[in-house]
Amino acid sequence: MRRSLILALVVLIGASCEPEKGWQVTLRGKVGFPQSGEIKFEKLGNNADAESQPQIIELNKDYSFEQKVRIEEPGYYRLNFYGMQFVDFILNKSDIEINVDGNAPNGFVEIKGSPDMDLVSKVQALMNEAQSNPQMADINVKFNEARMANDFATMEALQEEYMELYEQGTDKVATLLREQGPSVAVINLLSSANLVDRDKHFDLYLHVADMLKKEWPDYAVAKEFIAIVEKMKVLAVGQPAPEIALPNPEGTVVPLSSLRGKYVLVDFWAKWCGPCRKENPNVVQMYHKYNDQGFEVFGVSLDRNKQDWLQAIQEDGLVWTHVSDLKYFESQAAADYNITAIPFSILLDPNGVIIAKNLRGSGLQKKLAEIFDKG
Repeated sequence: MRRSLILALVVLIGASCEPEKGWQVTLRGKVGFPQSGEIKFEKLGNNADAESQPQIIELNKDYSFEQKVRIEEPGYYRLNFYGMQFVDFILNKSDIEINVDGNAPNGFVEIKGSPDMDLVSKVQALMNEAQSNPQMADINVKFNEARMANDFATMEALQEEYMELYEQGTDKVATLLREQGPSVAVINLLSSANLVDRDKHFDLYLHVADMLKKEWPDYAVAKEFIAIVEKMKVLAVGQPAPEIALPNPEGTVVPLSSLRGKYVLVDFWAKWCGPCRKENPNVVQMYHKYNDQGFEVFGVSLDRNKQDWLQAIQEDGLVWTHVSDLKYFESQAAADYNITAIPFSILLDPNGVIIAKNLRGSGLQKKLAEIFDKG
């Protein structure tokens, strides 16, 4: 009887005592000019627990601090020095040293021991190196001269040359990021809108997402990035374009798939969109040049007003297929294609597979010439 009671207690205790989540890391550093108040360690980001209280960091008499903190997953954290200086950083399993002034929002700050923060610094150095290229400076001078002379052809050529040089830097960044293991810094850098070309380096996004699925499956910061990549897959080069089936100006529903067998430019635009209207003459020229060889345009308007839509079609001489549900960015097509800004376009092959994105100006001209001017 007594043995049974002991076993029952063991089972009960074992069932109620779960291992504590996470791990401990040490924060250490020094405050140059301590103020009255508290130093708080806080969690940042969408995965921060709104009910959790910040941990107070104790300052020693020599103005140093060294304290263990518990974190449940890699992520973004902050040290709040007296409500006067805020230092954001990435924390994982490495101890970290943070030295600050502590008395001003833009005061001195030094972060040591964080591989993630070191990686961010390396990427910044690579981009600074690319942008300080003497060729870049020369292009900028020539571009300003062309702009003063209203020489738009030269401006466009110089812009392309500039982007080619810029991409040499971003290509180095992509190579560096591919070499990293699971990392909040990698997630942060790849989530930045203009760091690397997401279409050109989509394989990198897939690589990182697959790695996170295997090694960080339960971390919120990883789940958020994986969700982004899943959305990107929808419009990745090499993927079949999602179907669009909306009314044309006469009210007849026209599916995008009805144009299979042709190269199709799916063009999201609107009357109110200045850059869209500026690009329209180029698309008109390309349409008339290559339509009889199998080139089509499928215009998807994000206008709200039918009269505006029809007026812009007539004014710009847009003689191709047009559809719209006149629901602005609430359009079903905009939702399916994750459209947050226009102009936006994709080029499809005769099987409806995406072969290029956001081709404008000479970019569209070159791609169509590559397809149709083979002889």
